[in-house]
Amino acid sequence: MALTGLDIYKLLPKTNCKKCGRPTCLAFAMQLAQKKASLSDCPDVSEEAKNVLGAASAPPIKLVTVGTDAKKVEIGEENVLFRHEEKFYHPTGVAVTIQDDLDDAAFQGRLKKINELKMTRVGTEIEIDLVAVINKSNNAEKFAEAAKKVCSDSHLSIILSSTSVENMKAALANCAEKRPLIHGANPENYESMAALAKEKNCPMTITAPTLEELADLTEHIKKAGVEEIILDVSGDNPKEVLQKLTKVRRAALKKNFRALGFPMITFVHEDDSFLEIALASTYLVKYAGIVVVDNCEPWGIMPLLTARTNIFTDPQKPIQVEPKLYAVGDVKEDSPVLFTTNFSLTYYSVEGEVEGSRIPAYILSVDTGGTSVLTAYSGDKLNDKVVAKAIADAGVEAKVKHRKLIIPGLVAVMSGKLQETLGWEVLVGPREASGIPSYLKTVWKS
Repeated sequence: MALTGLDIYKLLPKTNCKKCGRPTCLAFAMQLAQKKASLSDCPDVSEEAKNVLGAASAPPIKLVTVGTDAKKVEIGEENVLFRHEEKFYHPTGVAVTIQDDLDDAAFQGRLKKINELKMTRVGTEIEIDLVAVINKSNNAEKFAEAAKKVCSDSHLSIILSSTSVENMKAALANCAEKRPLIHGANPENYESMAALAKEKNCPMTITAPTLEELADLTEHIKKAGVEEIILDVSGDNPKEVLQKLTKVRRAALKKNFRALGFPMITFVHEDDSFLEIALASTYLVKYAGIVVVDNCEPWGIMPLLTARTNIFTDPQKPIQVEPKLYAVGDVKEDSPVLFTTNFSLTYYSVEGEVEGSRIPAYILSVDTGGTSVLTAYSGDKLNDKVVAKAIADAGVEAKVKHRKLIIPGLVAVMSGKLQETLGWEVLVGPREASGIPSYLKTVWKS
């Protein structure tokens, strides 16, 4: 049973020294109980207390790392069921499969396509994280050669998928230094797979027909010396997969059930590519640590990565762009000047429409703490003084010879005050970004 804050407090020094960054030992104990602090934050805790509290203060879901260096994938250590309660910390890893029975040209072509699955969304570059090498040939030599090619020709982390221990051993001989995820352990082969994982210092997955059997197997694997375990809850029935994902997450967070306190992986195979991405997105949201798909088309991967970006942002910290003056196109001294807020989605909506108009223009991104136009205005983060300061800081007057400013139509009410403060002519633009091209071609040109 999990220790309460008072149980933990009894084992702490009770000096209220604040070395842990909390005002009192009781406050620190309460955060430990809620998994919002680490025992290592207290420099004066006794060895006896460490022994008692070490396991109790560990995160409810084990942190597992796949790969090395910049492209390593860290999953686990989540504290909540719902994003609005706090936030999610370690984004779901997205993997795409490649089979070892492809001929050389097809293999290299698919690997190149996988390596290039990288997109830009609202100013942020997003890409997949892993390549899942599937031992479809069931041949050790082909599997080892495929692992070698991926290891040398891809910057992404690796999943090796085979139920054959001998085939896995052959593949690991060619890529163990990249610390791949060993996938394929089951109730029949887990002992040998665990021995391989321990020898090569690699994380591994385990699967079983029921969650009860899965919990038993994780205990056996831990006794074999493997700590980094990922639970494979893949299946053909989406309802059952979702139920397993949710039950495991709840057991770990609400019951502190250590035997299921590990991140999860799901392989999604569907003939219908649209259905495959829809299911993968669903599992990503609830609560897969890694999702593996066959689809390697940008149109399919883009919505999956977008869903991940959305769910793993901090809901209390909006995505922002740098507040400054941006030039869109070949601007000149007579180019129009528009302003909007520095909320990423708002800014890039405006930028996209300005680009689409083919009329070079300046966009002034005003610092509103990353809030949208109406939100900023209603909270008094967007007013005539804020805009005037932004214009002065960006040196707009030196960029254009005219003194005209186009403001969002949603805040037309501030036009009079702004014109009075700036001494500029204030033009009320469209209410929606989609109206900008027409506005620039008609109202501004005229």
